[in-house]
Amino acid sequence: MKQFVMESAGVNKQGRLTLGGVDTVYLAEKYSTPLYVMDEDVVIKNCLAYKNSIDKFYGGRGKVLFASKALSAVFMYKIVKECGLGVDVVSGGELYTALKAGTNPADICFHGNSKSEQELFEAISQNVGRIIVDNKEELLRIEKIAGSLNKKVKILFRIKPGVDAHTHQFIMTGQIDSKFGVAMENGEALDIMRLAATLQNVEVVGADCHIGSQIFEVLPFKVTAEKMIDFMAQVRDEVGITLSELNLGGGFGIKYTEKDDPVPYEEYIKLVHDTIRDTCAKHNLELPFIYMEPGRSIVASAGLTLYTVSAVKEIKDVRNYVLIDGGMCDNPRYALYKSEYSLCVANKAAENTDYVATVAGKCCESGDLIQEDVPLTKPCAGDTVAVFATGAYNYSMASNYNRNPRPAMVAIRGGKDRLVIKRETYEDIIRNDVF
Repeated sequence: MKQFVMESAGVNKQGRLTLGGVDTVYLAEKYSTPLYVMDEDVVIKNCLAYKNSIDKFYGGRGKVLFASKALSAVFMYKIVKECGLGVDVVSGGELYTALKAGTNPADICFHGNSKSEQELFEAISQNVGRIIVDNKEELLRIEKIAGSLNKKVKILFRIKPGVDAHTHQFIMTGQIDSKFGVAMENGEALDIMRLAATLQNVEVVGADCHIGSQIFEVLPFKVTAEKMIDFMAQVRDEVGITLSELNLGGGFGIKYTEKDDPVPYEEYIKLVHDTIRDTCAKHNLELPFIYMEPGRSIVASAGLTLYTVSAVKEIKDVRNYVLIDGGMCDNPRYALYKSEYSLCVANKAAENTDYVATVAGKCCESGDLIQEDVPLTKPCAGDTVAVFATGAYNYSMASNYNRNPRPAMVAIRGGKDRLVIKRETYEDIIRNDVF
């Protein structure tokens, strides 16, 4: 049996690629392309792997929050609620979607480095469980809004622990030179804790951090956990606030290509738990309530994107191009980060991959590429190309560039497919134009 980077991908008797037991070429014909496809059974498996590990090592003193920026959609919020997870949102739009999907406001943490006054008003009015505060101006804004609503808001502060996560510079977020949060090194973090202690309408309950994305090493997470507990002890000793909650963020790597080797969730959680336990003992601190915010590692490996080949362009002694009916408008990650993906010609999934080509999109940009110089089965016009592990940051980052409608999304559960997000129409695109 041919192996793919996605665990639920396979090949059927017709030699076609399947996901969750469903023929992907059938899906492309039924729903058209480009098409996002999500295996809900894998999403549920990943959610429960995190939840069970948190429960095992922290008992009732931990909670998993789905980082919904990875894939904010009604069906996803319903799945994570079904699995007993909370939700992390980073905008008013994500908050609105989560609430519309039936998420309990108490199970929502609201992140973001530049929340508007309206977004904060909505979050406080809806009684979200926690607001993660990024900076001094936001803190004072929350104090004012909470006072006007006669509420006391529970907050955590986004702290930069100064840890190098060995990842792409655009997705490193824990170092001092970052737009997110306040830094330990220069005293900002302690200063904002002192300010918060003087306010009437906020209750500082914890600290939050996030060191980056697509990280395969455990050591950066262990170092971060130790530094955050050290900081919590310093806040207790120098500011007089005992922080009872610690949000360790997400950033866990997933398998995009065969060379990627992610750490099993339980192994990561155990090693970080041991670090927290030992560091708390050193400072005579009680174990804090732990939040974790996986996003990519819950949904990326559950999804793929299907495209139709429009043409194959062979430039002698230069390069072969496979042109598809989507591109950076539905997956901008290669254009942004040079992100690596594995691909397959879905209707020829059992055949050898002895043809090297660059898969290029339809947008009017030279940089509109999905992957360069990758091995494929030689395709022809009309074939279906699958790009694996696109469940995270593809639909979320999709745009209408060149006025292309965003694709539909189909979910598979128990071998049955269903539409969960409709394909946009041209009418949708011009909906807000003023005539």
